[in-house]
Amino acid sequence: MSFTANPRRGYILGLAAYCTWGMFPLYFKSLEGIPAIEVVVHRVLWSALFGALLLMIWRHPGWFRELLAHPKRLLALTASGALIAVNWLTYVWAVHNDYMVEASLGYYINPLVNVVLAMIFLRERLRRLQWVAVALAATGVGLQIIQLGVMPWLALILALSFGFYGLIRKQAP
Repeated sequence: MSFTANPRRGYILGLAAYCTWGMFPLYFKSLEGIPAIEVVVHRVLWSALFGALLLMIWRHPGWFRELLAHPKRLLALTASGALIAVNWLTYVWAVHNDYMVEASLGYYINPLVNVVLAMIFLRERLRRLQWVAVALAATGVGLQIIQLGVMPWLALILALSFGFYGLIRKQAP
């Protein structure tokens, strides 16, 4: 299988990923009788088993020793793992308890959080049109929050946990 750059393939895979992501609420809603923590623990365990299988297939036997040899990397991966666990637990709990609008709002707020984190921690600067885009997105999010009528705590937890997860993962090889 060739992994050369293919924009069309990338668009199709991106679309498939977003469609799958969009179906998660339906799937999680069907698991409503199962506690959110159990759903997340299953996801973690099955993902770990799948990852271990891939490492065996790719014949990378020293991965754990290599990870232990780099304590900062291990700490970064542990922190990012904890943040994504908080994110998924919050998301599944929100779906199970009919907070779908807040859950969705969290992922609309997330790009704004990403921009702020990149500016603060990665010293990125926005060009004029990027500022316009951020202002439009912030206006849309602000209107949604006003329409919601309450402080969207779940949305903020989702946006911040995913934003910091992404920031840490970006810096950890």
